[in-house]
Amino acid sequence: MTVPVMQTDALFWKTLVFDGVDELDVEKVTAAFGTIDIVAKGRTTGATCPGCGRHSERVHGSYQRRLRDLPLGERSVVILLKVRRFVCDARTCPRRTFVESFAWLTCPYSRFTTRLGRLLEHIGLALAGRAGARMAAQLGLGAGRMTLLRRVMALPDPPFNTPRVIGVDDFATRRGHSYATVITDGERHHPIDVLPRREAAPLAAWLRAHPGVEVICRDRAGAYAEGAALGAPDALQVADRFHILQNLNQAVEKCVAAHRDCLRTAAPPPDPATTSTQTGQNEIELPVTVVPAGRRAERMRAHHALVHGLLSEGMGLRAIARHLGWGRHTVQRYARAARWQDMVTGRRTRSSHLDMHQSYLQRRIDDTDGEITIKDLREELAARGYQVPYSSLRDWARSRLEWPDAPVPAAAAPSVRTVVGWITRHPDTLTEDETTQLKAVLDACPELNQTHTLVRDFAQMLARRTGADLPDWISTARAARLPGMTGFAHGLTTDLEAVIAGLTVHWSSGGTEGAVNRVKKIKRQLYGRAGFELLRKMILLQ
Repeated sequence: MTVPVMQTDALFWKTLVFDGVDELDVEKVTAAFGTIDIVAKGRTTGATCPGCGRHSERVHGSYQRRLRDLPLGERSVVILLKVRRFVCDARTCPRRTFVESFAWLTCPYSRFTTRLGRLLEHIGLALAGRAGARMAAQLGLGAGRMTLLRRVMALPDPPFNTPRVIGVDDFATRRGHSYATVITDGERHHPIDVLPRREAAPLAAWLRAHPGVEVICRDRAGAYAEGAALGAPDALQVADRFHILQNLNQAVEKCVAAHRDCLRTAAPPPDPATTSTQTGQNEIELPVTVVPAGRRAERMRAHHALVHGLLSEGMGLRAIARHLGWGRHTVQRYARAARWQDMVTGRRTRSSHLDMHQSYLQRRIDDTDGEITIKDLREELAARGYQVPYSSLRDWARSRLEWPDAPVPAAAAPSVRTVVGWITRHPDTLTEDETTQLKAVLDACPELNQTHTLVRDFAQMLARRTGADLPDWISTARAARLPGMTGFAHGLTTDLEAVIAGLTVHWSSGGTEGAVNRVKKIKRQLYGRAGFELLRKMILLQ
């Protein structure tokens, strides 16, 4: 129901909604269906022409603007603003009429007040379209996803002064198909611009348009090196240390893989226990356990030891799953496996018709201290009415029965990736057992020992910022003719000045990499439905 307000009520609503504003009068307030309508009008007698600056009080006409405002008490607020149009009497003014301005309340053609518009902009920047629309609905703002995105697109780009140090890196707008380039302030680590491609020409054009850049931190991509050289030839290019170490790690992995036979040689020798015993004229084949080898087996063994170690500390399966970030059923499978080999060879064991005799046969082996033969066991089963082929009983006994004199399985050789980790990690981070195993590997393979020396020298050069020693290191690495390391040393020569700078100055692309991580979050937030311009706006304004 519409009820005209009293003067005291008008003052209350004016103070509540238009605090500190003297140019408006509240005429009436209507509350119905969850919406509060506030009818207001300007109280000034005239207005100033924006074209010539002349004051006019001659009213040409009026119309009503409908403005949505911030909700009040879980109710939507709508301001029905009466706007007057004045006549400009100046003959030289290009305007014949103009409307009175309420710049402190709203902007021309807007359907929102300025304060509500700022709130919608913040929601759009933080949550993008669909999520922002859901949040706006919960707050009673009633703005759709396209409204939020339009307000974000209407925002101006943040101004910036050309920084002295910049970082350049790429990110995928569509992985494997299209990429873009982000440019960050090397001192503030904040994005200052986004280019649509990752080629040399856009970067060179940007650098020409923004002179004053002295240091350019980048990865070792050739396009960025070329673009930086064309756009800012006097700037110092700095290759990122993380990417250099990443390339070194790949080179070491190639070298270790080429000498994987040395890893088997360095493995602990098998136990000299015998694997067969003569009893009479029969040869007994004891159950030799085949130790699985390979990268997957090493991973299974490490995971099995980790899970059982946490179980021994009293942690439950769910707690272990949360701690490791694994699925509960994965942790459960490792916990149920008595040996890590069971995870490699198969979690399920096929049933056999001989399983019903397992307890009897195991008791016979224990009673005779393992002196009984497979042939004797077969004859005893035949006496009990069970005819079993010798080969079937022999294969079954290897996997199901325990023999006192069974040899201990030989330790598996370390995997290529494990040895790469030992070589590239800091020596202080290696355990005593890892240090011992690494020494055995290096003693067994002179090439890997030389690789280890090169890696340690490179690490010392990086830690001490002695990039001037890089040419000598490259000469030594190329003379060694080691797989992987020779190619890595040759690759450094193609970008030598930038790599030397990366090993000398303290600037790096770490801040740019962090900005790229934020960019990926924003990109996934838009679910791939937004174009490049909206993505660029979100990156620069967040």
